[in-house]
Amino acid sequence: MNEDKKYWVALNSVLGESLRQAKRVVDHFVFLPEAFNATEKELASLGLNEEEVRKMSSPRTLDQACREIEKVERKKYSLLTLEDEGYPAYLREIFDPPFVLYCAGDVGTLNELAVSIVGARKPTPYGRAVAEKLAQDLASRGVIVVSGMARGIDSIAHWGALKGGKTVAVLGSGLENIYPKENGSLFKKIAEKGAVVSEFPLDSPPYASHFPLRNRIISGLSSALVVVEASRKSGSLISARLALEQNREVMAVPGNITSELSQGANWLIKTGAKLVESWEDVAEELPPPARERLLSQKEEVQENLPLLSEEEAKVLECLRSDTLIHIDELVERTDFSVSELLVILLNLELKGLILQSPGKYFQRRR
Repeated sequence: MNEDKKYWVALNSVLGESLRQAKRVVDHFVFLPEAFNATEKELASLGLNEEEVRKMSSPRTLDQACREIEKVERKKYSLLTLEDEGYPAYLREIFDPPFVLYCAGDVGTLNELAVSIVGARKPTPYGRAVAEKLAQDLASRGVIVVSGMARGIDSIAHWGALKGGKTVAVLGSGLENIYPKENGSLFKKIAEKGAVVSEFPLDSPPYASHFPLRNRIISGLSSALVVVEASRKSGSLISARLALEQNREVMAVPGNITSELSQGANWLIKTGAKLVESWEDVAEELPPPARERLLSQKEEVQENLPLLSEEEAKVLECLRSDTLIHIDELVERTDFSVSELLVILLNLELKGLILQSPGKYFQRRR
């Protein structure tokens, strides 16, 4: 066990959610171990409250940190601290980088060119289609797609990126406490082809206070942030503000002016965010070497589309990526019976070409 790591893990367990106080501790003590031998008076002078002072002074805090590190090793996760060479260079630049990053998957992914995609928890069919295609297009060109593995746009962006390349998820809970629960399989897929990270101890619950903290890491790992559907009070706008404070590019996908879910993204565009219609729009705002490399490959990445029967092609032609169509409407358009359509739609879904929503509504993936 790296002796220094236990002090960072201990500090993170006590002050991980009190970033100002934690920064004062790190700046005040030349060597971090000194903080755990300091007097209560000295710790209190740095702004720590009574409970935080008690924990910093207790030998149990370091013992628990050692047990936490042992669990990380048993689970074959990685643990990065601010002192480690492998710590994400881009993230290290922000004002309040996390002291500790727990990682499942390839830590090297955290130092690659990345763009974050965030948005609504309950997106429209249009938002779903745009997020998936944008993520897939960027990932297939070697850009890491970063998001928060939340329901809605976040999860859709991860799944889209996995079709084309790699993605990074930043959690608002510990790696051993996946939230939302239904994303357990997504967690495993991301860890296989990218990385899942968290600054919170392994068993940490998904407390509401964790998610604003999580957002600064999503933008901090990225060169740019793209908002796909967001209301005026959306957490995605918090991410956009953090990205601006971190000197990252902020972009947004325009939406229907009558939709509440478009208000946040459209407001960002009105106030200076770049309007995004395709991956090229994102590439144009990336740092020079990456921008030139991506735009020099403007020809579309070839997709291996599965062969379709005549019936499947006819049904697919009736579906759109930005609109849900009910099965009754498909019956009228195609003259197939409901039972025939269900078989064709199932085949298209298995081939990854369409999505089904509750109530027998369908849409194209791309």
